[in-house]
Amino acid sequence: MTRWNFSSTGAEVVEAFKERVEGKTILVTGPSPNSIGAETAVTLASGRPSILILTGRSKAKLEPLITSIHSISPSTAVHFVPLDLSNQKSVRKCVEEVKGVVKERGIDILVHSAGIMVTPYEKIPGWGKDGKGEVEGQFATNYLGSFLLVNLLIPEILKGYEGKGGRVVLLSSSAHRMGGVRFEDINFKDGKEYNEWEAYAQSKTALILFVHSLARLLGPKGLYAFSLHPGSIKSNLQTNMFATTGLLEEGLARATAAEEKEGREYERDPLKTLQQGCSTSLVAALDPEIEGKNGSYLVDGDIAKFGPPEWAESVENQARLWGLSEELVGEGFVW
Repeated sequence: MTRWNFSSTGAEVVEAFKERVEGKTILVTGPSPNSIGAETAVTLASGRPSILILTGRSKAKLEPLITSIHSISPSTAVHFVPLDLSNQKSVRKCVEEVKGVVKERGIDILVHSAGIMVTPYEKIPGWGKDGKGEVEGQFATNYLGSFLLVNLLIPEILKGYEGKGGRVVLLSSSAHRMGGVRFEDINFKDGKEYNEWEAYAQSKTALILFVHSLARLLGPKGLYAFSLHPGSIKSNLQTNMFATTGLLEEGLARATAAEEKEGREYERDPLKTLQQGCSTSLVAALDPEIEGKNGSYLVDGDIAKFGPPEWAESVENQARLWGLSEELVGEGFVW
């Protein structure tokens, strides 16, 4: 029986697995102020990693976090690398900088917590082989940028844990149950059929499918990959969304309908603190007990009691998404 649950804190998880943090090289995306990413990074600092790489759009906004990390673990080398996940050129430049930081060490753990939530319609340019393609904003930011980032860093991740293979942790959401990937029309008819929640669900479903693909294709080479629902968190991401008229109510209605469709009654998650919110990410990143469940989806520090729907797990959809993603980034990845 797992030792982790809804109330577990990130600090408790790191304390339990300090030996899997100390001296390691860890990359965390999206550690903006008052976020799960920031809480994850500062909590990992207590385990004294050798190198902690933080990616984001603004170094100035991360300076307080960097100061906190140094105060907790003066020996940890903290590197900020600029990254805009919606921008293909930014992702590729970030990868080159990260490679320059880690050199031959490899990456032991990559925690991808960056993302946006139920935002207005936007098409992001610069995708496709010729750079002339456009992709819906939540799909580009939450999923496609991470697909490119992780794939370009696979050689470094496989060097993790002294060549045994590192871990990739991607933060998804229970909102994936609201809908799958619109393979024939990820851009919602150029916004004419756009719904913020459906687009968010599409991006979070894509992350789960991606994790399944990583585990299936690279698990035999030593890589572990997990996706998760962190819970409803008292963070900037959800605070901003809750302040938007009607979006919260619509989200609750869609969540209720999704659960009822699967024969369950919807129970709204109580809000977690940031410490509780980052705990599942850290279990996914550190706990050796889940290695036998490579590719799994976690909730409250454990393998989810109710796994994702078929559309977020099938090998057919995994392959279909991988192929679509390769087209959108203009590069193939064969592992």
